[in-house]
Amino acid sequence: MKKLLYIGILCVSLLTAEGCKDFGDLNVSPNSATGPVTSALLTNSLAYFGSGRSMTVTYAFDVRFLNEGAMYAQYTSQTQYPDESQYSVTARAWSQFYAGPLEDLTNIIKYNTDADKKGLATVTSGGSNNNQIAIARILKVYYFALVTDQWGDVPYTEALSETPTPKYDAQKDIYTDLFKELKEAMAQFDNGAAVKGDILFSGDVAQWKRFANTFRMILALRLSKRSTEMGNLPKTEFAAALADPAGIIDANSKNVIMKWPGSSFKNPWFQMYDGRSDYAISNTLADTLAAYADPRVNAFADALTGGVIKPVPYGLTRQLLIEWSALNPLYSKVGKNITGQTSADYVITAAQVLLSRAEAATLGWTAENAGQLYNDAIKASWEQWGVFTQTAYDAYIANPKTSWTNGAYPRLLGTQKWIALYPNGWEGWAEWRRSGFPALKPTIYAVNSSKQIPRRYAYPTNEATLNEPAYKEAVARQGADTHDTRVWWDKQ
Repeated sequence: MKKLLYIGILCVSLLTAEGCKDFGDLNVSPNSATGPVTSALLTNSLAYFGSGRSMTVTYAFDVRFLNEGAMYAQYTSQTQYPDESQYSVTARAWSQFYAGPLEDLTNIIKYNTDADKKGLATVTSGGSNNNQIAIARILKVYYFALVTDQWGDVPYTEALSETPTPKYDAQKDIYTDLFKELKEAMAQFDNGAAVKGDILFSGDVAQWKRFANTFRMILALRLSKRSTEMGNLPKTEFAAALADPAGIIDANSKNVIMKWPGSSFKNPWFQMYDGRSDYAISNTLADTLAAYADPRVNAFADALTGGVIKPVPYGLTRQLLIEWSALNPLYSKVGKNITGQTSADYVITAAQVLLSRAEAATLGWTAENAGQLYNDAIKASWEQWGVFTQTAYDAYIANPKTSWTNGAYPRLLGTQKWIALYPNGWEGWAEWRRSGFPALKPTIYAVNSSKQIPRRYAYPTNEATLNEPAYKEAVARQGADTHDTRVWWDKQ
């Protein structure tokens, strides 16, 4: 992880941003002599949001990286080249995070903090210094959480500094600091000028605070297996965020949604189908929904003639896919309401949060009614996807397979969250690793040594040479640098 690489890719992203005329303030050049336009940096950092899309990486890497989590969670199947769904990928580079949004956000904080720079027109035009810093800190938490959830112990306190060989912080310490950053950022907002370049919330402080509180709850629950070990810190953080007067995402009207305008900024799922057809809904997901008589399948996948949903078997070899496709030339792709050029990305939804609250209640973290929250979450998800009818819903929550009265709370909660998170593969993969539900089975055609679904990414291949001491220390602490080693919160 080299500083020069960060700067180089940042420059590319800023030059790309300059040509945009309809997506925030990117039509103002950030390469002026006085420094970057901080509102442009914010817009650029948000363009990675939701699906983890990078504006600066190649198309081929972009779409495969976007969909890899969805394949590990078995939301999707590959239709032609099944490398990722056979777990052939071991190591992944992380420059799309460090040299992309994290670098942009670090510069926003830097320019709004430095006494000689925070008064520059290129900075003050982006809103009050405190408001810009607060949003940048919240977003850094979001991206660092993605990084540590995928790799485990990673550079954090010394990352994005002048240190050419930053240490790897322990995941426990990273999470502890993420909670601190969210709380301090919320307190940092002032009554000054609204932030510009904010393509997510248009500078609305109330929505940013609600997002920060909700993400704090998600992070806290991620540590459910480590709560006692942390002195019940996750429980405390969850309950405090839930009770915070700034509120949380508790209705679909408050869902965090990235809205893509099209043109140069198309929905990344659209790009996966732009002239290609490499992905489809998996039989794992489609068969589960069919067994539950779950109408969300009609939103998650495109039906064939007669309303038939035709999934693609998960994890087949290339030769088996060729043979299957010869017999099944038509299959159900990911739903058009997800893959449209301007389709919205759901980042955090009310259904996800309601299920998190239901689980927290079963853990004794809150005194809320877990069963009611569970039922409300299903209803919210159905309404989110436009498939709700009262008759079908009543039958669904009474079905022994899905009813709260069944009593198999971990399975019910884990499976329903897995469904509700679709197609957010990174979150679905993380939640499956944490909860163990649904009981996904690895493909029998796995090519990795363990033949198991990956639990993390191995570190970028050049870290062992470019940052050898820090790399070796992290491996000694965390475990072998393979995708079978569990990250700290993924306790067995």
